[in-house]
Amino acid sequence: MSAKADSLKTIFFALGANFAIFVAKLVAALITGSGSMLAEAVHSMADCGNQVLLLIGMRQARRAPSPDHPLGYGLVVYFWSFLVALLLFSVGGVFSVYEGVHKLHAPEPLRWPWLAVGVLVFAIVAESFSMWGCLREVNKARGRKNLWRWFRESRQSELIVVFGEDLAALLGLVLALAAVLATFLTGDPLFDACGSIAIGVLLCVIAVFVAREVASLLVGQSADPGLRTALGDFVRAQPEVERVFNLITLQLGPDLMVATKAQMRGELSGDELIAAINRVEVAMKKQFPEIRWSFFEPDVAD
Repeated sequence: MSAKADSLKTIFFALGANFAIFVAKLVAALITGSGSMLAEAVHSMADCGNQVLLLIGMRQARRAPSPDHPLGYGLVVYFWSFLVALLLFSVGGVFSVYEGVHKLHAPEPLRWPWLAVGVLVFAIVAESFSMWGCLREVNKARGRKNLWRWFRESRQSELIVVFGEDLAALLGLVLALAAVLATFLTGDPLFDACGSIAIGVLLCVIAVFVAREVASLLVGQSADPGLRTALGDFVRAQPEVERVFNLITLQLGPDLMVATKAQMRGELSGDELIAAINRVEVAMKKQFPEIRWSFFEPDVAD
């Protein structure tokens, strides 16, 4: 099985990089008048806010269960992750498109283009550092899966969001650099405006993909396929279990709920049956520490 990625470390990597990039981009945008640079500055500012929201969600998810929320607050991290995807779409993507359309109708000459180029190169280096930190944690989680399969099957919404943000940021920076260079070489500010629109479309597309994955978790999703298979094989291999009729999992943020319906082996009295079930559950939680709640129903038929 794949190791559990450290989402908190990934978020702090991204927050530090994005804040430094935001300050540099904003100063450069104000000096050069570049629409692409301003779009990128707003994008980085939105990313900083998004990472703060993810930290809030992860903290709230650790709250103890209550009578109103008997299975805890793990799902709250999916709410904040979905909100981040919406902000990436609206604040980052829609604003960038708006800024580009505005520049098309009211083009402005690019001032101090080499300053913009220098800031963008710095931003690409800083964002690459953030992406490196993110991919290091993603690689722990995905094991032998390719990135696309991991993205579709991962249950760590905060890691999905940071990966999507970092990918959008790097591609957006490349587009912004190309737009600024084209504007500088040709003297035509329309390249800068088109660069801003392209960045906005890119952010919107990635935000939609991220929102789609997080929405599945928000409405209730099982453990990832590999973990479900491992859980089923483990329970069937227990000497106390004759046959597994059903095994249902529900991912609740960092925690997992498992409900098992199985036929126990042998003719057991009430106390013996309880003891056998307890042994299976203890062994299961030891093997899979992410299991927080386990419900076991003994039966003779499905």
